[in-house]
Amino acid sequence: MTAGEVSRELPGDSYRIKASELNAEARLEADAQRRKELKSLAMAYLRLADQAERNAQNNVVYETPPPRSAVQQQQQQSQAQARSKDDDERQG
Repeated sequence: MTAGEVSRELPGDSYRIKASELNAEARLEADAQRRKELKSLAMAYLRLADQAERNAQNNVVYETPPPRSAVQQQQQQSQAQARSKDDDERQG
């Protein structure tokens, strides 16, 4: 790439390149088990490439929820303990 050029690489391109390299290595491999593993790994990289492209299309923004008050946390803990006690009594 020359100065001033902008990379046109898609999100999954690096995974596809790796998959291609693994397939090339598999074609040269004499050991059948290793060849099978390399092909399987190449397929996994192709799935990663597809997933990377799907992920790139998502515009999801995560916002941290506001902190819960101490009262809310205590209420939730009490409810969880009550459910656990009920479960223990049913099983016992």
